[in-house]
Amino acid sequence: MKHLPIFATIQNKPCIVIGGGAVATRKVGNLLSAGATVTVVSPVITEELRVRVGKDEIIFHERGFEAKDLDGAFLVFATTDNRAVNAEVTQLAKANKQMVNVADDPEQCDFVLPSILDRSPVLIAVSTGGASPVLARQIRLQLETMIPSACGRLAGITEEYREKVKSFFPSQAQRKQFWERALKGPVSELVYAGQEDRAKKRLDEMLEEGVEQDPMGEVYLVGAGPGDPDLLTFKAVRLMQRADVMVYDRLVSQPILDMANPDAERLYVGKQKDSHAVPQNKINDLLVDLAKQGKRVLRLKGGDPFIFGRGGEEIETLTENHVPFQVVPAVTAASGCSAYAGIPLTHRDYAQSVTFATGHLKDGSINLNWEQLTQKNHTLVFYMGLSGISEISKQLQAHGMSPDMPCALIEKGTTRNQRVHIATLANLPEKVIQSGVSAPTLTIIGEVVNLHDKLSWYEPEQHVPDTDFSLHKT
Repeated sequence: MKHLPIFATIQNKPCIVIGGGAVATRKVGNLLSAGATVTVVSPVITEELRVRVGKDEIIFHERGFEAKDLDGAFLVFATTDNRAVNAEVTQLAKANKQMVNVADDPEQCDFVLPSILDRSPVLIAVSTGGASPVLARQIRLQLETMIPSACGRLAGITEEYREKVKSFFPSQAQRKQFWERALKGPVSELVYAGQEDRAKKRLDEMLEEGVEQDPMGEVYLVGAGPGDPDLLTFKAVRLMQRADVMVYDRLVSQPILDMANPDAERLYVGKQKDSHAVPQNKINDLLVDLAKQGKRVLRLKGGDPFIFGRGGEEIETLTENHVPFQVVPAVTAASGCSAYAGIPLTHRDYAQSVTFATGHLKDGSINLNWEQLTQKNHTLVFYMGLSGISEISKQLQAHGMSPDMPCALIEKGTTRNQRVHIATLANLPEKVIQSGVSAPTLTIIGEVVNLHDKLSWYEPEQHVPDTDFSLHKT
């Protein structure tokens, strides 16, 4: 280990930066964030530094370096593009036994500044010892996707409760057990979900319960998106990886299932038209039962759980049974599939509004407000409409929509098996039959479909064996 990682307290301590370019600007920003008193010495400075001077955030000497500039400095930074000046600063600092950082010269540095992930009071520092700052930043960006933004607020709450926990548990081992259970359980997730008051209430309840196992788990209602695994949200992936049991439907593809905790129990509850592996009311009850066993339950649903995904029905049952839950929205099929097909749902020249509709209702019918759906300068998007495409075409024409209205039927959208079928409203049913289209599909009807040829950008692989990569509603 070339460097000893430490976090230094520099609040109100004098730090000197020799130089005024881009590197100096970054160093000054970091120092100010840590509360240092910063002095900059340079004949020329960046506009950003000049703004800081104007706000009295830094002290600025508009001249070249002089030896007296180092007097009393806690940390010294040599950031000029003149190697001779940097060498002079370094030599003087080392003679004064001051810690010095030299830009682009790691061998002369007494310390290096890492790439920082700031979730104050949580700080994560990544360093390559100056060997590759770009690599350090890339690693830090990867950590950004893994560490919730509310991690700092969680640390603040634990600090607030430290003395209270000590009063309940005199033993260090008991306190460790308590905090491990609290931070692995619903308390942390409540904070990450923005429910800090509920998190504190749960901590108080846990203190009264003692160190026994928490009897109640939690349900994560997570949207898996429209097909492409890269469209999953950071929060979705994090919760997928911490679940004890996963309840998933047929619209979730294998690549996304593989991203979940490999040790999680997997329960398939897939549904399709006229064939339900598990009825919806049984799924609702299953989620409650698993949570009451103390398990973290991932309910993974294709698309967005609140757009034709029955997520509302499931959390109604959870609420009635006082089961804690979180909802993680996702890119829904309409926005995902239209984007990958190069069909904007709204466009100033074609459509100023859009309607999402289901291709069949709970009773199996397609009894919609057809007159409202046929308004001009409007885009229609039908979920779950493949089996009813003939009735949709017939009703829209009967209520005044032109038979020549452009339509796009997107098959297995956003996946490597995506196909886009272009037709008119009149010949759309025939096109479906001729093309051998299979679910899941999404249908877009409106003038915006005319933009497909011009704006299409996604080039999926063709003739890939169908392994059901689809995630959106059919």
